[in-house]
Amino acid sequence: MGSMTYSSTRGDSTEVSLSEAIARGLAPDGGLYVPRQLPRIDRAALDAGRGLPALARVALRGFFDGDRLQARLGEIADAALDVPAPTTAIEASPDPLYALELYHGPTAAFKDFGARFLAESLERMRTPQEERLTILVATSGDTGGAVAAAFHRRPWVRVVILYPKGLVSPRQEQQLTCWGENVESLRVAGTFDDCQRLVKEAFVDPALGRRHRFSSANSINVGRLLPQMVYYVASSLQIERATGRPANYVIPAGNLGNAFAAVWARELGLPIERIVLAHNANRTVPDYLATGEWRPRPSIATLASAMDVGNPSNMERLRALYPDVAALRSRITADSIDDAAIRERIIADHRRLGRVWCPHTAAAAESYARLPASERSGRPWVLVATAHPAKFNEIVEPLVGSPIDVPESLARLLRLPRRVTDIAPTLGALADAIA
Repeated sequence: MGSMTYSSTRGDSTEVSLSEAIARGLAPDGGLYVPRQLPRIDRAALDAGRGLPALARVALRGFFDGDRLQARLGEIADAALDVPAPTTAIEASPDPLYALELYHGPTAAFKDFGARFLAESLERMRTPQEERLTILVATSGDTGGAVAAAFHRRPWVRVVILYPKGLVSPRQEQQLTCWGENVESLRVAGTFDDCQRLVKEAFVDPALGRRHRFSSANSINVGRLLPQMVYYVASSLQIERATGRPANYVIPAGNLGNAFAAVWARELGLPIERIVLAHNANRTVPDYLATGEWRPRPSIATLASAMDVGNPSNMERLRALYPDVAALRSRITADSIDDAAIRERIIADHRRLGRVWCPHTAAAAESYARLPASERSGRPWVLVATAHPAKFNEIVEPLVGSPIDVPESLARLLRLPRRVTDIAPTLGALADAIA
């Protein structure tokens, strides 16, 4: 096939290369970049026993076709995806149940995969004479820490993290504010939606655009989504090899980047059957699937703070792929889990399965438990475990009645001093803070 090009979900017909789409983050019309068409994938060349870097070379090849990064895909994958993402059997479950563990990276959350891949891609795209890049990242908890870790001490980039005051866990906040040097942390007097709005406003503001060379590292950036597909490739092939059946996934859902990566993997022909989105009390997506009306709303603070999103960006990609709600309903289902059910599920699965979940993974576990017995029996289901429970110790430890071991990568960050600036939720306040 020829060169792959990317265009906006909002209909701007201008086509750009993958490198341009990654560098810009957001299309000029405010839409999100998607490939002109999904590439074909060589299933025969995918060896389930190989690691993520090797699988990435095959699974992502078509997305890189004709791009200046094409020849460097292998080294990007080697540098970014050398993190374990095991799919582990939950032996105590009476039905075939697995956990896709995405919390073994440097900041103990799934965002590490996308952030590291994006950093390695941008590193290889830059030229010596280019002005310094400013990455704006809105975070509801885990994204900011992962982006900071991936870009810390890279002199060609400045990272500006925006997070909502009082609406992330204490350990998440520590991971957002412990870096310094080329990473700046802004605590916004508002919600995650305010943070995301400020980032989008900054991208399209002409005066700020003249002063800064902006890019994004949220899941609006296609460079974040591509590597996230790779762990679904690995996991689904492993499940198929172990059980002879396609995998079914329950995915904690917020801004829908992780979920959309699974959808893309399925569209490429990987052995994935059902995809269930487990939302917290922020019901925008479940309500849309129920009513057919897209009604974004202010986000609600919950125990699963990284999913506190009232207007998820990647819905644009989902609706571009499945333009009418009936088509979307046939491809995904969505559930809403409140805080009480999250707490009860953490307690129940600790006792019943011997597993300790973070609040986000617990939402997925609760969605799974609500499936009819006929859907669980004999069909392999995978709970996507998006963060290590030690990041939410103040929630989880009282429920399970014991301390949670802290991974050393996280423990190191918890010992560092904090640096943070408070700002109002206005574009003017952001402009002043990054002047």
